[in-house]
Amino acid sequence: MTARTKILHDVMVTMRDGVRLATDVYFPEAARGPPPILFYRTPYSKDEMARTWGFAPWFAAHGYIVVQQDCRGCYKSEGLTDFLEPEALDGLDTLRWIEAQPWGDADVGSWGTSWSGWTQTAMAVAGSSRLKTIVPMMSGSDAWSSSVRHAGALELRWIAWAFWHSAENTQAALAKTPDIEAALVHPEKRFQDWLRNWPIAPGETQLDLTPGYRKWPFELMRNEDRSPLWESPSYAPGRHAQALARVSALYISSWYDSYARGTPELYQAHRDAGGKPARLMMGGWLHGTQTVEQSTSGGVDLGPTAAMADYKTFLLRWFDGELKGIPPTSQAEAPVRIFVMGGGSGAIGSGGLLDHGGVWRDELDWPLARTEYRVLHLHTNGFLSPAPPAEGAAPREFLYDPADPVPTIGGSVSSLSDVPADAPDISAYHDLPHAQRIVSIVKAGGFDQRIREDTFRLRDRTGPLADRADVLVFETEPLADPVELTGSVIARLWVSTDAADTDFTAKLIDVYPPSETTPDGFALNLTDSILRLRYRGGTGHSSPVTPGEVYPIEIELYPTSNLFARGHRIRLDISSSNFPRFDRNPNTGGSPSLDGDTMIARNTVWLDADRPSHIVVPIIPAAG
Repeated sequence: MTARTKILHDVMVTMRDGVRLATDVYFPEAARGPPPILFYRTPYSKDEMARTWGFAPWFAAHGYIVVQQDCRGCYKSEGLTDFLEPEALDGLDTLRWIEAQPWGDADVGSWGTSWSGWTQTAMAVAGSSRLKTIVPMMSGSDAWSSSVRHAGALELRWIAWAFWHSAENTQAALAKTPDIEAALVHPEKRFQDWLRNWPIAPGETQLDLTPGYRKWPFELMRNEDRSPLWESPSYAPGRHAQALARVSALYISSWYDSYARGTPELYQAHRDAGGKPARLMMGGWLHGTQTVEQSTSGGVDLGPTAAMADYKTFLLRWFDGELKGIPPTSQAEAPVRIFVMGGGSGAIGSGGLLDHGGVWRDELDWPLARTEYRVLHLHTNGFLSPAPPAEGAAPREFLYDPADPVPTIGGSVSSLSDVPADAPDISAYHDLPHAQRIVSIVKAGGFDQRIREDTFRLRDRTGPLADRADVLVFETEPLADPVELTGSVIARLWVSTDAADTDFTAKLIDVYPPSETTPDGFALNLTDSILRLRYRGGTGHSSPVTPGEVYPIEIELYPTSNLFARGHRIRLDISSSNFPRFDRNPNTGGSPSLDGDTMIARNTVWLDADRPSHIVVPIIPAAG
């Protein structure tokens, strides 16, 4: 930030219901005519974001007015925190406030990651003639179908978010006394302790101490059906695509991001609606603003080209083109840019990471038009192959015990975090940067699918997931040639259960053969998904499950892009839990958020010629 940058701090902008939101305005040193405006809204403290990342002063130094705002209920803003719902109208009201300012007669663009991505798509749907372009990085399209709920299951990261965010949030209106602060930062039970004693109820956790966090986590848990709650532009911008497409957009995410499905869906909805142009960029990073400048993802190294050299400059080029009319220095970019993982040496480097590698590639559309969709059948002997199953082939079954769920090991997760067990005293805690105020319960990204001592789990045992009796493993023979899979994988299964309800999960894995540095091989997770059986119809409304009846189901795994090298195997794991990425089904037919009783379910996957369970994989033909 230059010494000459002028900043208006903590301007209180009034919303239509009288709540005032704290807003900073950064002005450039000089500009010809009204400078374009960049708008950023965050639940993570605008002041800390300015100090940590410096986007606002940097954009101001490059000729933009920058408006930064604390979201409702957060830090210096008034009101109560309410999960996503206020973002459409709060964003729209602030845009109208901007337009009424002496400096507000200019085009507006916005940027931001995660919650700050949802804020953009929500206000874009709400509509403003001034808003011209948005850059939602790692953001959702439909909160019911993925990213919050997921085919009936609940992504527990948002309940975790309520616990640690309530501890971080320093909003004065929360009236945190020393006792309340201590109960949030140094709780008797942290979130991971509550996970071991699920379900939770209003009035029994530290959430009850803090207004704004008492209500919405339980609304997310209990609104299991696709009710009107889930149709809001703040929750489901992709279902309001005609309005969304009134602005141009750059949608950014990654294969190991919790929005790996939502972001491409946003792009597709925007594209299909016509209107302003949209672009899609999918990397191999983890969730977060600064991860895009890193080349590692969990336990794998994707190679130096995986990292974006300078995210600020990347954004500046977009805004210069969309708001200032400055053409890019290179040729026009393709509408889709993807990072194809794989192709590395497979060796474990000095940092303990697997060299998985990868390359960037420009594409004309998503999904890729040249995709060849191939069927791989699940066989009784554990093979995964194009050959159809035999008449009368035996099914495979397993026991799913909610008291001993399959642990989550990496993957497309974020915010599955907690306050540290050794958090310092209150004042020192709030002086820490955000990254040190939380600790991960589940680490995101690619990992060998092996339970280790630091894996969050309910039963104290370690070893490969493939050795568990409740994980059905199906894999190909070693590949004779490299095979690229890019797109969504669909698992079409015939299943039954002896319970009143249960879940089925699917996970795609790249199996490395044993080597000098990986003597036991390396089972690299790529993508996964889940289906709650009573939501098998795809309507968003539950349908009773008859014990013993065989149902055809479809599980859509998050999209990925991976080159399986020669000698590797394509593996599919089928089970009934992936915890704590998703909540545990108690198998009783009751709600996982309400029913403390559980039962063990005997679950079956049928594999005969009349019920040929299989996956559909998106193969990309080799060049030439």
